Amino acid sequence: MIAAFLFVSVVHAPTAGTWVVAQEQPAPGPRTSEGYAIPPAPVVSEGPYPAELADDVERLVREFESAGATPNTLRAVGRHGDPRAAWLILDVLRFAERTGEQTGAAVEALEFALGQPLPVETWVAAWKTASDFLIAWDLPAAPGYAGRKRRVFTEVAPDWSPLFADPAADVDWRWISWGGVFRDDRGLHELDGCARGCIPSLDDPAVTPAAGGDWYPDEAEVFGLVIDGEARAYPRHQLETHELVLDTLGGRRIALPYCTLCGAAQAYFTDDLPPTLPPLVLRTSGLLSRSNKVLYDLESGALFDTFTGRALSGAPRLARVQLTPLPVVASTWGAWKRAHPETTIVAEDGGIGLQYDPDPLAGRDDNGPIFPVGAVHEQLGAQERVLGVALDDGRTLAFPYQAARRALRSGREVRLGDVHLNLSGDGLVALGSDGETLTAHPAFWFAWSQFHPKTGLWLTPARLASEQE
Repeated sequence: MIAAFLFVSVVHAPTAGTWVVAQEQPAPGPRTSEGYAIPPAPVVSEGPYPAELADDVERLVREFESAGATPNTLRAVGRHGDPRAAWLILDVLRFAERTGEQTGAAVEALEFALGQPLPVETWVAAWKTASDFLIAWDLPAAPGYAGRKRRVFTEVAPDWSPLFADPAADVDWRWISWGGVFRDDRGLHELDGCARGCIPSLDDPAVTPAAGGDWYPDEAEVFGLVIDGEARAYPRHQLETHELVLDTLGGRRIALPYCTLCGAAQAYFTDDLPPTLPPLVLRTSGLLSRSNKVLYDLESGALFDTFTGRALSGAPRLARVQLTPLPVVASTWGAWKRAHPETTIVAEDGGIGLQYDPDPLAGRDDNGPIFPVGAVHEQLGAQERVLGVALDDGRTLAFPYQAARRALRSGREVRLGDVHLNLSGDGLVALGSDGETLTAHPAFWFAWSQFHPKTGLWLTPARLASEQE
């Protein structure tokens, strides 16, 4: 059975945009981010693998743990025709040599297991497309999958072991993939480490007053925070380099993760933990969940859902830790400092003597998501930026960023129900009915709609008309 995709029904609200309610119904013609039609889901068995397949799967994992999976074993696993085995084949393929017989055998095994050819030519396209299909189908994994996956991943990086240590972790292991780097294992304020390559966080960066930020172009983007009247700007290219900043602002301890793959800049308080837990030192794990970076706590090894701030494993999970989110504003630096003249900005070298590349991603994501995300709801472009709003009552809303900003600049109201937007600098903030600032942050549409599939979506009347043509 194909998993629920977004299907929208529309009610007009001509002066305030459009309220689009997502229903849990299959959308006609769901597609991947590359535009491939997602075929009907294959029929799957329930319960453990049959004995012969179980033996071949165990042999595949043991081979991977020793000298690498052999082509014959990969093909043998696929030829059983059990689609559930595709999850493990994908894990092996992700770490396989990128050329040669092993890769070809893994792709063949995928096609055998799924019972259909893949509409791609390269191994990486096969890996991503098959992953998108399986995620979109919500295809179940066989019992024991999490344990086999742990063995594959920890063979590649033994220091991932703490991340897999909680057998009751609230993690959908099917969605977990490797992001191409390894975990940031450096202690707080340590600059050395990550011998195998990681995305290093920036801990307590040096800052300057706005006047000292003349090195940064006024038209360049910052992510702005205001806590207890204290404002700070974090230049985008620095966040693209580190993807995580740990800082103190307004007397509070905060974490600012930036998932470049999701376009999601978020912020959380990290100092409101139960007294039984030590302070968090969040780090990037090197793992992804449907293209969303997975954070972990250096002390406990506990995984955190970056998109929601929820602890997924370890002692923080047992303590039901849910990090409190903060509003994040994406604005140009010039507009931000005019709106917040007392703001500070991270120093040009981050306080660590680093010379930052002004464009560290160099167009990496220009052609769409490069890691699996499942089906993409086509109401907006996959990587169109939205302002996502999460309300205390569980509702979530999304506002296309550029359209909402244009509307506000022209003096029009941008509202969905009891939530309306204002400009802060030339970025967006969300306000409730009594004027309180609501939790909101920018993200790509594919990411917001994946993690909040029942979101409300604001559309301008002109865009609504084009959608209905």
